Amino acid sequence: MFEYFLLVSPPLNRVYRPNSKTIATAPSKIKPIKLNKKVDINNYQLTIMSYSLNTTILNPLSKKKPKNAVILCHGYGGDGKDISLLASYWRTYLPDTLFVCPDAPEKCAVSAFGFQWFDLMDQTKDQVLVKSLVAEIKLNSLIDEVIEKNDLTSEKIAIGGFSQGCMISLQTGIKRKDKINSVIGYSGKIIDENHLQNNINSSPNIILMHGDKDEIVPVSFLLEAKNFFNKNNYKIQTKIFKNCEHRIPTEGSSLGLEFLKKNLY
Repeated sequence: MFEYFLLVSPPLNRVYRPNSKTIATAPSKIKPIKLNKKVDINNYQLTIMSYSLNTTILNPLSKKKPKNAVILCHGYGGDGKDISLLASYWRTYLPDTLFVCPDAPEKCAVSAFGFQWFDLMDQTKDQVLVKSLVAEIKLNSLIDEVIEKNDLTSEKIAIGGFSQGCMISLQTGIKRKDKINSVIGYSGKIIDENHLQNNINSSPNIILMHGDKDEIVPVSFLLEAKNFFNKNNYKIQTKIFKNCEHRIPTEGSSLGLEFLKKNLY
């Protein structure tokens, strides 16, 4: 459907954004709804709910109560609308799935329009970890809200993301005591292996994918993550894409879709 998805900082790319609606759940950050005439608004059903993060929501195409939910976290400098491009493709084949695409909790340090899960600029390894723990708390709160408001169980929740969104999803998913179903990661890494090693609480299904030409987050980080999870007896699926930079290729979106269908349906 799409040649590729490039989900990095808005000033660094041009992302076609599907016609979804953004729910401004933080009262001080209400945003106008912008419609794209290229997409039929009837394909995007909207549920007004109060979430702790500003969230782009794509309701099930079946128009029924969701049987499961996928929470997708954007990369550094992006927003929920960016990553909803991936959700808009998947939802065609997952008609009973609710897709939740939050804006990260902080304004991005290098982008006037984007967001960040934690600061990456001029930070030590320990500072990055501390800031990621704050983001982890907020993502966990969102997961709890999605479960409660949609009458789901944790086994019906998948989380994932691109780049920094992958990083925070991995850390949150592995440490969470209330085990979720799956984690999908594109072009990311483990934030701090020592911290994660000491805080493993569950073993969700995991798939990690990466481009071999990635110069933003080198593919070596996928190999390190694979080694980490193998040492800890996780069953993990990985894929390295040839001649692929810091992006999600068509094959990656298809593999992610099949992974979700297998584990959520």
